[in-house]
Amino acid sequence: MTRAAARPRNAQATRQAILDQARRLFAQNGYAATTVKAVAEATAVSPNLITRYFGGKEGLFLASTQTELHLDPVISGPRDSLGAQLAAGIVHRWFGMDGEDPLLVLQRAAGERPEAAEALAHFLDVQSLQPLVRCLRDYGFSETEAWSRASAIDALVLGVSTRRRVLRTDLGDPDALRTWFATTIQRLVDAP
Repeated sequence: MTRAAARPRNAQATRQAILDQARRLFAQNGYAATTVKAVAEATAVSPNLITRYFGGKEGLFLASTQTELHLDPVISGPRDSLGAQLAAGIVHRWFGMDGEDPLLVLQRAAGERPEAAEALAHFLDVQSLQPLVRCLRDYGFSETEAWSRASAIDALVLGVSTRRRVLRTDLGDPDALRTWFATTIQRLVDAP
C-alpha cells in the first residue's frame, strides 16, 4: 500500500490563507452568517485547525480584522493638499481592497456585534481621528478646532463608507469619487 505524497506544511501560509478567506466571507456575509466550517471549506482545511490557530469564530474574527491605516505619510504634506491626499488614500483602499479590507469586515460587523462596534470606534479614534487632529494642530489650529474639524472629516468618511460599502451602494467612478472627496474634505479643513 502506497501512501499519497503529503503536502508540505507551512503553518504561516496556512494561517494567512485562513485569514484571507475569513475576511472575504465576513465581508460578504457578516459575522452571524459566517461559520468556521465555511471558512475551513473555503481554505480547504479542517475546522479543527481554525480552532487550534484562532480559538474559534470570535478569535478568527478578531484576527481577520487587524489592520492599520498608516495615515502619517498621507497627511504629511501642505494644508492645501490635505483633501486630495486623504481622498486618494480612501478611494485607493476602497477600490483596491474591496471585500478583503479588514476595515470593511469590522464596519459591516459593527451592526451585529457590540464588540465589533467598540473595536471599530477604538480603531478609528487611534488610526484616523488622532493622527488627523495632530496634523491639523501642526497647521496651526487650536486643540478644540482641530478636534472639531477632524471629527467632521471622520464623520463624513464613515458616513460615505457606510452608505457605499456597507449598504453596498455602487461606488461609481473612482476618479469622480476622489475629486468629490478631495473637494469636500478640503472645505472642512478650510472653512472659517
